[in-house]
Amino acid sequence: MFREMRRIKQALSKEESIQILEKGTSGVLALSGDDGYPYAVPISYVYADSRLYFHSAKCGHKIDAILKCPKASFCVIEQDVVVPEKYTTFFRSVIAFGQIRILEESSEIRSAVEMLAVKYHPNDTEEGRQKVIQQELNRLCMIELSIEQLSGKEAIELVNALPQTRS
Repeated sequence: MFREMRRIKQALSKEESIQILEKGTSGVLALSGDDGYPYAVPISYVYADSRLYFHSAKCGHKIDAILKCPKASFCVIEQDVVVPEKYTTFFRSVIAFGQIRILEESSEIRSAVEMLAVKYHPNDTEEGRQKVIQQELNRLCMIELSIEQLSGKEAIELVNALPQTRS
């Protein structure tokens, strides 16, 4: 169903790809937009158990696209160092493909909001976090992308610089 990476020597392991998702703070969510045009939007997220969670307003282009087609991809770039003399970049990135849905159950919504809150303000108190969540909860739409395919890739120069421990 999903294509294999063409430059397999540059592939990151599943564990390395997950680490990039766990460390990242934003990525680009790609959906099928209006009139067959792709719709890609930068967005903050949290990763947990092979799922990505996003928050959104309850209406707009993103919500319309999700309701129209549940297939999505999400890309996170961990590193992108421009190397002018080589006409390239030394990059590390991941892309996830999967099914996306709007969360409906209040327990799912609250759990996703809490994971986002902890990720983006880890030093807040439980009381402070719950106060903000309660204030914003009715205005939020929470979205889940269940990952079906995850692949990571890095520049060949980074691969060549590593000790040869990968297979």
